[in-house]
Amino acid sequence: MTSRHLALAAGGIVLAATLVATVGALGRPGAERPPAPPAPVSADEHAATIAALRPPKRARPVVAVLGYSGGTETTDYIVPYGVLRQSGVAEVVAVATAPGPLPLMPALTIQPQATTAEFDARHPAGADYVIVPAMHRADDPAVLSWVRAQAAVGATIVGVCDGTLVLAAAGLLDDHRATGHWYALGDLRDDHPATEWVRDRRFVVDRGVATTTGITASIPVSLALVEAIAGRARAEAVARELGVTRWNADHDSGAFRLDTRHVRTAAGNWLAFWSHETVGLAVEPGVDEIALALVADAWSRTYRSQAMAVTTGMGTVATRRGLTLVPDRGAEGVDRMLSPLVTERPAHALDVALEDIGGRYGRPTAAFVALQLEYPFAATQP
Repeated sequence: MTSRHLALAAGGIVLAATLVATVGALGRPGAERPPAPPAPVSADEHAATIAALRPPKRARPVVAVLGYSGGTETTDYIVPYGVLRQSGVAEVVAVATAPGPLPLMPALTIQPQATTAEFDARHPAGADYVIVPAMHRADDPAVLSWVRAQAAVGATIVGVCDGTLVLAAAGLLDDHRATGHWYALGDLRDDHPATEWVRDRRFVVDRGVATTTGITASIPVSLALVEAIAGRARAEAVARELGVTRWNADHDSGAFRLDTRHVRTAAGNWLAFWSHETVGLAVEPGVDEIALALVADAWSRTYRSQAMAVTTGMGTVATRRGLTLVPDRGAEGVDRMLSPLVTERPAHALDVALEDIGGRYGRPTAAFVALQLEYPFAATQP
């Protein structure tokens, strides 16, 4: 056994111990599944949510999707950019806190279109919306300062998934209603008692601040923004193009919970270091970044595989909706190439990826990935 294998084994043991402790922690009061099904979102509630998301400044709003150069969640960043660019109803800018390539986690790298300083120079009145994804650090001073400054000049701030942690650290959620990823809600409730933490809603909007549940809530909240900006008909058209049938805030928080079966799956996959593999996703000019993000994110959460963007060309790749993707490598060093991406209705790419993951690593692994993404996949409970 090599030193690398020993390190992986040690890491797996630590991971297993951590997950077991987490399972126990999630058994505390307030984490149990609600005794009754969640109340559905009424037409009036949906209308009020959409009204609260109306553009605060411009008829054609400016949207900044903010990335932290120390690491930003893949789907949280790329999907809102892609959906809003697809809609054509806003000027959308991929922003980062520093120049140079922006590493996304757990996969992919992009070249941002502007730094925060460059964005400020171009838009001195500030953005209409700032999308804040989950970040490797929730308390980066440059991020917090910029988000607070944008809120102060009237931008609506949208925290996607653990972007909620950033908004909470910035003080924007005090005396507000908010939600977050199922795994973080317990700590958020303990650490930020001045916030009313809401379950059973995919996204919550309160006085200029929107927050969402886990990673895949990026799709419905983005479509809600399209509806708020341009009306129901435009949102329906974009949803059809993406392969999405509904985007209201209905959600069952109690369906997402880490239990011993997930712990066994995660620890077993991590410890099976001899079968870990690098999987390649072919990227060429015009690649659909929404499908790419969903698939790369899912395959990089199995604890068995890491997805890489593979190209036959040189340099960067321009995506379908205008992002600049920095490929990871050519095909050398990749253990296997994945099937071509679903691009006709790119939101379906995640379902295809989960089915493929289940076929390769077993349904419990697909369920564990869906749990991380807070996605209501049929196999979330293995």
